[in-house]
Amino acid sequence: MEKITLQRVIPAVFSQHPPTDSDIWDRTVTFSKGKNYLLEAASGKGKTSFCSYLHGSRADYAGHILFDEKDVARISPDTWGEIRRASLGILFQGLRLFPELTALENVQLKNRLTRFQADEWIEEAFARLGIADKISAPVAKISFGQQQRVALIRGLCQPLDFLLLDEPVSHLDEENSRRAGQLLLEEAARQGFGIIATSIGKHVDLPYHEILHL
Repeated sequence: MEKITLQRVIPAVFSQHPPTDSDIWDRTVTFSKGKNYLLEAASGKGKTSFCSYLHGSRADYAGHILFDEKDVARISPDTWGEIRRASLGILFQGLRLFPELTALENVQLKNRLTRFQADEWIEEAFARLGIADKISAPVAKISFGQQQRVALIRGLCQPLDFLLLDEPVSHLDEENSRRAGQLLLEEAARQGFGIIATSIGKHVDLPYHEILHL
């Protein structure tokens, strides 16, 4: 997938009163593979909805979303599954980790399906993000900021054309945000994928090609 295009997309909840000051809603906008985008907005402006629409988990919107030239409304469930396995990743705001599993088990659960990252890469990623000492801890026993880093490592355990990040560093300090950004940049450079991140103020430390407002 080389590009994602939104054509006059409006969440159903905004349909009676479409926003007039958004760079995304009710506009035509294209995201290109290999570029980094930041979507800034106040709470309630639709950041999580935006990510859910692009990931195909929600369709309560008007307008059209195109993957290259294909409208996602015409993509079958089986094809969606393949796209998510081979092209499109997401780090949900709620993380969706398994609390009873360890941090490493959460990552391995995905990597055993994709066989994408080496065990050595995973161990090094834990160390680089400052959570090597939490690798065997149950996710329920570590902080939300530490969980965010586990989810990020898990999110990089697959091939990607685009990676969606919904407030990925909301609970990280500047240094840990910098570390997360560096890991993302290296993987993006290796694979050539694009990054679309949302933020309500604190954003992952990346060089952005474009900053948009919801």
